[in-house]
Amino acid sequence: MSHEAFTDGGEGKAPILTAEHITKKFPASGGRTLLACDDVNLSVYKGRTLGIVGESGCGKSTFVKMIVQMFQPTEGQILFDGKDITKLKGEELRQSRKKIQMVFQDPSAAFSPKMKVIDIVTEPLMNFGLIKRSEKAARAKELLKMVELPEDFIYRYPHNMSGGQRQRIGIARALALEPEIIVCDEATSALDVSVQDRIIELLVRLQKEKGISLVFICHDMALVQSFAHDVAVMYLGNIVEVLPGNEVGKNAQHPYTQAMLGAIFSTRMDFDKKIESIESEAPSPVEAPPRSARRQVVSPMQIRFANGDTVDVPPGCPFQNRCDRCSEICKREKPSLRKTGERHQVACHLF
Repeated sequence: MSHEAFTDGGEGKAPILTAEHITKKFPASGGRTLLACDDVNLSVYKGRTLGIVGESGCGKSTFVKMIVQMFQPTEGQILFDGKDITKLKGEELRQSRKKIQMVFQDPSAAFSPKMKVIDIVTEPLMNFGLIKRSEKAARAKELLKMVELPEDFIYRYPHNMSGGQRQRIGIARALALEPEIIVCDEATSALDVSVQDRIIELLVRLQKEKGISLVFICHDMALVQSFAHDVAVMYLGNIVEVLPGNEVGKNAQHPYTQAMLGAIFSTRMDFDKKIESIESEAPSPVEAPPRSARRQVVSPMQIRFANGDTVDVPPGCPFQNRCDRCSEICKREKPSLRKTGERHQVACHLF
């Protein structure tokens, strides 16, 4: 499956948004800390798609919620149009949100069941005073036409529509304010495969027509590499590899990226290709509390507390306990993201 998204839409130009050293921590029970994102550095370019892929719980959604300012980072900055949007407040913050919009994973939960489509898609415009009440119907019909839905859908309720139609409504709402960036948080994961394909084709078309940048997060490597210009692979809150989307299948270097590729099932029924799973489980992202709260050291990588809970954030490489190429340096030192090509970065001591 290919959606022909690999066109020059900003390669070599300055990024429209840059996340620098973004760390996000949440308080956890027992005085501990959950490290959701750990020193994340990523850039989004105009007219291009950045795909962020990784297992559930790796920090993808937390990261993009900081981009749309639903969360504030614990450390780091996010630069958009030359401003650190994490420092904005009041009306300046509100106005900046017009330029970065989001399409959520579950459209059923993203809409009020009491609102008709006409109210859903024009609500952002009304909130910013960009249209009058008498203009709602005409503008709603324009937005529905953009996402290939009939005009008479403006008087429907979301629960009277299919999952794919509801997701198109979510895209229409995101387009209403003419944003520069649209963030898609697992926007196709709840849809049938055939519907997923049509939604991706719609996003690719809209991107080409309007020059929109997309940030698309997903745990489906096969889907992301089919249309994203750049792919960032995330593991346990860390970016472990960034490379062009059309090179993922042949040039991926990090053992985790290669393991994800090995787990892809081919619909062409290639019986010579063995489907491989990644052994063991990812460590917990929960960090230990201050030393005074510790009760017992179980192993160099695990601590047990009075309530019986354990944490196992390892020193060194976060992927070490699942990597068959782990060496002593991997257990001691955490690898940094290094360039191995013009648009290729990898965080691994092997490279």
